[in-house]
Amino acid sequence: MAGPLEGVKVVELGVWVAGPAAGAILADWGADVVKIEPPTGDPGRAFGRMLGLDLDTNPPFEMDNRSKRSIVLDLTSDDSRTTVFELLSGADVFVTNIRLGALQRLGLDYESLAADFPRLVYGLITGYGETGPDGDRAAYDIAAFWSRAGVAHLLTRPGDTPPFQRGGMGDHMAGMTLAAAICAALIARGRTGTGQLVSTSLYRQGAYTVSFDLNTYLMTGHTIAVGQRESMGNPCMNNYTAGDGRRFWIVGLQGDRHWPALCRVVGHPDWLTDPRFSDARARAHHAVELIAQLDDIFATKPLDEWAQIFAAEPEFFWSPVNSLEDVVADPQFHAAGGLVDVPHPDGAVAMAATPADFHGTPLTPRSTAPKLGQHTEEVLAELKARRAGRD
Repeated sequence: MAGPLEGVKVVELGVWVAGPAAGAILADWGADVVKIEPPTGDPGRAFGRMLGLDLDTNPPFEMDNRSKRSIVLDLTSDDSRTTVFELLSGADVFVTNIRLGALQRLGLDYESLAADFPRLVYGLITGYGETGPDGDRAAYDIAAFWSRAGVAHLLTRPGDTPPFQRGGMGDHMAGMTLAAAICAALIARGRTGTGQLVSTSLYRQGAYTVSFDLNTYLMTGHTIAVGQRESMGNPCMNNYTAGDGRRFWIVGLQGDRHWPALCRVVGHPDWLTDPRFSDARARAHHAVELIAQLDDIFATKPLDEWAQIFAAEPEFFWSPVNSLEDVVADPQFHAAGGLVDVPHPDGAVAMAATPADFHGTPLTPRSTAPKLGQHTEEVLAELKARRAGRD
């Protein structure tokens, strides 16, 4: 089956990651997504070259453009803009992350389109929002999501330099948010008969990602300190290193509940009556001493041995700190549907799945990412046939 959005027609004018990611999610869910590209192509087609990969290999672009159709249009020409408007006349959704000023110059901003296409759901991703002094400021997710929204700061230990974001993290989050908003707007259109503008920004997405911290500050005026591994107030909620150098995380969020299990797995039931560790307050006061002892104990066995010991304690919650190689080798990742087979002329290609399953309307990716302009003639022929039908 094609998925829950079968029959929904989407026109995408997206570049790099955020806009194409939203379009890719909709395509994964069954929508027919026509991707408009300039003659030079979406700049995201250069990711493979930036990564030093073979000329025809571009995994990031494949992730965000599979199951789409590509049409090349030079939007500086009147004929091409006419074609865009014709595409939109038969579309349910328009997705874009082009800057607002450029959209206005092209006549593709929401205000310009709403009167002619009242049923159109217009999905927009910006860097910093649609208004304000930086409403049309250029942004990548490492700027608006990672840096300006506070994510990097909250992941930086005092005295350290900020960590680098991995590629597309904020973009993919914003793409998922926009896909959800578009689906909600389609439901609203079913009631009202009218489309609407739905939007998100990389800045807002970053702020929402750290809203645990942000809302605490808003409501109390206090910030939550950046955790120091060697002095975590709750040693049951910390990462440790096994004897083979592999790291793992203990996830004992409820200290009183998870403390007895930790004492048992490390062979120290005596700690349960030790006044230094008798309650959460005492453990926090003696955290440096306790964590140092745990470090010494966990260093005595490789992680596989510890995993067997951990498994005997149902109230001991933990997770390995996995590398990508570990994730791909993890049977649970496969059981959870983490990969999807994408059809390719040379055989199916395994790719990361978008993180939602539809058990009543299951979905299957239709194709790998299109070549630049691969479907131009096909899409133009469909428009011609539609015009002939109206005549």
